[in-house]
Parts: sequence; structure tokens; C-alpha cells
Amino acid sequence: MPKEKDFCEVTCVDEEKVLKIQNKLDEEQPVEVSKVFKVLSDETRVKIAYALTIEDELCVCDVANIVGASIATASHHLRLLRNLGLAKYRKVGKLVYYSLDDDHVKQLIEVAFAHQKEVAKDE
Repeated sequence: MPKEKDFCEVTCVDEEKVLKIQNKLDEEQPVEVSKVFKVLSDETRVKIAYALTIEDELCVCDVANIVGASIATASHHLRLLRNLGLAKYRKVGKLVYYSLDDDHVKQLIEVAFAHQKEVAKDE
């Protein structure tokens, strides 16, 4: 049985759709959005973000233990999440507590995990 081709075999461009979407993309910041996904492309950072959807706030020591990393490694990952606006922190004495920056980040993580469950179920 021949393999089905997963690309167009002829060129057919819908100029109206293409221009509409190109104009919309020009108004947005796809490079900045891609940075969000880039920072979340690391398994440890995804685990940290997921942990922060379960608990609103965790100290660096707790995060390190949850992901099985050193405090320095956990701090590094948390700092990357913070620098891209996905997490925020507050210092209380000698402890530093992290949380997700807002509900959009929480929803992004929850949707990604829900999608993965669906994909796994369909396999």
C-alpha cells in the first residue's frame, strides 16, 4: 500500500487568508511567545511549573526536593522562569518563595498536561 503524502501536491494559496494571518502576526509578538515555550521545553522547568499549579507558592528548598535537584539548580530554573515572566518570588527572611506569575501561566501548564493525557489515552 503506498504511503499517503502529508503535503500539498499542487500549489494553491488563499491570498486573503494568508494576508489576514500575516497582518495579525505583525500585530503580535511571536518571538516573545516562542520564548515562553522555549523555557518550558525543559523537563525540570515543566515539573517546577506544574508543582506551582498544585501549590500556589513553594520555597526554593521545597522545589529542589520535588524535582530532585540541588538548591542551586532549582534556583537557576526558577530564575529562568522568573526572567521570562512566568514566575515571581518574594523573600521572607532567609527564605525565597516562588509562585506562578498569573492565572494565564497556570492555565497554560494545566492545558498542556490535559492535552498530554488525551494524547496518551489515544495511543
